[in-house]
Amino acid sequence: MTPPSSRGIEFYFHCALVIFGVVGTATNGLIIYALVASKQHKKHVLIVNQNALDLFTCFFMAVIYSLKLGNIHLSTSVGYWLCTLLLSELLIYCGSVGSVINLASITIERYLKVVHSKWSKTKLRNWMIYSVAAFSWIGSFTYNTAILFSTTAVIDGVCYAYTIWVSDTARMIQFSYSFLSFYVIILLIFIFCYWRILVDIRRRASVMVIHADAGSSTGEAQYHKMQSNVSKTMFFVCIFYAISWLPFHMYMLNAKLNPNPILHVGGFYASLTITFLYMCTNPFVYATKFDPVKEVLLRLITCKKNTG
Repeated sequence: MTPPSSRGIEFYFHCALVIFGVVGTATNGLIIYALVASKQHKKHVLIVNQNALDLFTCFFMAVIYSLKLGNIHLSTSVGYWLCTLLLSELLIYCGSVGSVINLASITIERYLKVVHSKWSKTKLRNWMIYSVAAFSWIGSFTYNTAILFSTTAVIDGVCYAYTIWVSDTARMIQFSYSFLSFYVIILLIFIFCYWRILVDIRRRASVMVIHADAGSSTGEAQYHKMQSNVSKTMFFVCIFYAISWLPFHMYMLNAKLNPNPILHVGGFYASLTITFLYMCTNPFVYATKFDPVKEVLLRLITCKKNTG
């Protein structure tokens, strides 16, 4: 339920989310270009996939919230499909959940390549990486569409998405599964993997200092430096994820535990805006922390200055 006095707030939040979507689409597209231009797209398939998922989410964020500004009256089968595919925000959720799955996959990949580098060189194959990237899309779409079509309907020209549950028990089970799977477990993966990565990087750094004069270790040192650089970049991305998604999950947890939930539009959209801000500003982490991307972007800025 939504208090009538809060409905006007939606317009301003929708405008803000349209702007975030446009900015996020542009920045994620720019980072993908930089990854390809720096020839890192084949080395870091999951990182490219991460930006592709965020690009997908931001693009449909701009499209869907632009449509919501029009306050469309839905009718016939066209209205139903417009509700389920767009106004329900299905595509936004598919992109965001896929992004979370992929982010956990990158974390595990980093863990294997840094902590178990010898094993990953011999056992970790390209087809495994591509399969994980594909699963982040397929798994997310399957999960979200299964929930959507069983809990969504058009009533009197209005789209009611994710609101028609068989029972309160079913609603709580779904929320509990989502909260545990896409936040709590993901955080545990981050904490374990990056803690082990940090310990391993420090150990290797101390060993390299001792054997600094050994010329045979130069190539290995460069390899581990590159892995450390990528791991640090993804560490900041994961920290940003944990902080930005926390308000939304806490808000939803409070709403679900309330036996008579009332949707306070201001609080809901404020937490949602912080969450979507993560996807829009995430590319700046790559731009500042990932050296190959940074170099391409600096060249672009230099070229613009010279032509100007």
